[in-house]
Amino acid sequence: MVRIHRKSCRSALTPAVVYNFTEMESKVREATNNEPWGASSSLMQQIAAGTYNFREREEIIGMVFRRFTEKAANEWRQIYKALQLLEYLIKNGSERLVDDARANISVITMLRSFHYVDSKGQDQGINVRNRAKVLISLLNDESQIRSERKKARENAKKFGGV
Repeated sequence: MVRIHRKSCRSALTPAVVYNFTEMESKVREATNNEPWGASSSLMQQIAAGTYNFREREEIIGMVFRRFTEKAANEWRQIYKALQLLEYLIKNGSERLVDDARANISVITMLRSFHYVDSKGQDQGINVRNRAKVLISLLNDESQIRSERKKARENAKKFGGV
């Protein structure tokens, strides 16, 4: 029998393995991490492509909304990036994802009153509040969604070879 030290075992396992995340859930976690830079466009495109598969769409929407509900205020960046990702998915993902987002609009509405002031006295909550307002406005305007999705398709055709 081979024994593995717990310490060495921990460093060898990625969070996806430890928590048993699917590949798509791991991608959403990566896109909505706590780093100060945004997710890559290729990662966002991979996630958007996943919304056309029923199982993957369920994983994606579940992980995005978990970011909204399971994060502490000081993890505001993950919430903000989840809002950004959701907006991208509404514009570039499947139509069904738009319905899923609308079905959970109350959670996004709750984020309009999000508050967090960092240790330097800066109101970081304003970023989340503003992004939530934009997203709610988009979700409530069918013609704007159609227009944004059309623009996204045209851009995808233009830059598809890149």
